[in-house]
Amino acid sequence: MERDIQPLNPVFLELGPLAIHWYGLIIGLGAMLALLLVVRESERRGLHKDTFVDLVLFAIPIAIICARAYYVIFKWDYYSQNPGDIIKIWEGGLAIHGGLIGAIVTGYVFARIKKISFWKLADIAAPSILLGQAIGRWGNFMNQEAHGGPIPEDQIQTYYNLLPDFIMDQMFINGTYYIPTFLYESLWNFAGVIILILLRKVNLRRGESFLTYVIWYSIGRFYIEGLRTDSLMLTETLRIAQVISLVLIALAIVTIVYRRMKGYSKQRYLDS
Repeated sequence: MERDIQPLNPVFLELGPLAIHWYGLIIGLGAMLALLLVVRESERRGLHKDTFVDLVLFAIPIAIICARAYYVIFKWDYYSQNPGDIIKIWEGGLAIHGGLIGAIVTGYVFARIKKISFWKLADIAAPSILLGQAIGRWGNFMNQEAHGGPIPEDQIQTYYNLLPDFIMDQMFINGTYYIPTFLYESLWNFAGVIILILLRKVNLRRGESFLTYVIWYSIGRFYIEGLRTDSLMLTETLRIAQVISLVLIALAIVTIVYRRMKGYSKQRYLDS
């Protein structure tokens, strides 16, 4: 296949020594749209409009720090030799599971201080978290990362027939086409956003919208992670994200059952 392919520039704007990267802009856009969605829903559920604005002022920076720390810890062989690269988050390397841990812990502490149900906050936020993740994957696209293995040569034209040229062109890296797993995860997450919003009408028990998010995201992540070539590894054969996904699925299911058995989830999503 003869094509003149030029990768997209990962830098949005350069102002002297300052470079603004698409990666950071796209993650920021995802966070902003997620905040707009969650603020609108929180007001509908009777919370003050500033509740989630106050929360994200703490949750977003803590989530970014935790996402980076998580990634650096599992890549310590490299970063111990290149400590100056630890702060270069614009080059990628934000592990979503680390960010989620930081955000959830922050949300729990915030809920305790504000005397608001953590599960109510988590249920309201669930679709917005997934929306931010769906948009954020396009930052990986601009950096040509979070992709899968090489596409077999006899399947390249099929991919071009199914996907826009700009996606396939960006997945042409050092002379090889790679599977756009960033796109798979983004589409899976967008589908999850729609499902979680529709489930609000089902009036699930309190906490179960958030736990459904955990299960949905983890199922998709487990499968897609198996296709990727840049996974953080626990051992030579165990991918950390797949292990964490299985643990999260099990914990979410056990939590749903336990809360129902103990009567902790009698309130439902639409209860005031």
